[in-house]
Amino acid sequence: MAEQLKVLVICGSLRKGSYNAAIARALPKLAPPELTLVDAPSYAGFPLYNDDVRVAGAPADVEAFAAAIRAADGVIIVSPEFNWSIPGPLKNAIDWVSKLKDVPFKDKPVALQSASTGQVGGARMQYHLRMSLQSIDAQLFGRPEVFVNFASKKIDDKGELTDDAVKDIIKQQLAAFAKFVARVKV
Repeated sequence: MAEQLKVLVICGSLRKGSYNAAIARALPKLAPPELTLVDAPSYAGFPLYNDDVRVAGAPADVEAFAAAIRAADGVIIVSPEFNWSIPGPLKNAIDWVSKLKDVPFKDKPVALQSASTGQVGGARMQYHLRMSLQSIDAQLFGRPEVFVNFASKKIDDKGELTDDAVKDIIKQQLAAFAKFVARVKV
């Protein structure tokens, strides 16, 4: 039997009704049995990153977010694309934890997923997010990639993922990510 792996899920959208939140909520049902998925603490209340504030002491919610990343065997980030890049609040959260003494993303296996109403499914955001995470030594998972394009046709008005092809690629990614996490964790 495979080792049980704890994977933290970070949603890059703060909006309850977001397509990316719907994808994040669907993950536990699509995950292989060896993955236990847990939601990350909220980063919605983080102040804008300011090194003067950090030097005086990082806010408690920043420390809680960082502790959750450190405690996880791996991380999945499910995020929309804002203006062809990373949503500001998510980037701010990454900036905060990247400046802590013990950077929680260092050597942490990370998989990315994105959903958008457009054709490219958040690909530009994933490209930029990969650059940011590489700069802080995260171990980025490669393939299969998950880009949910035309999300409004694949997620119903109750926020349920209904598209079987998307479910299949997510299942494939999660199974491969579990193997990646187990390898990187050693």
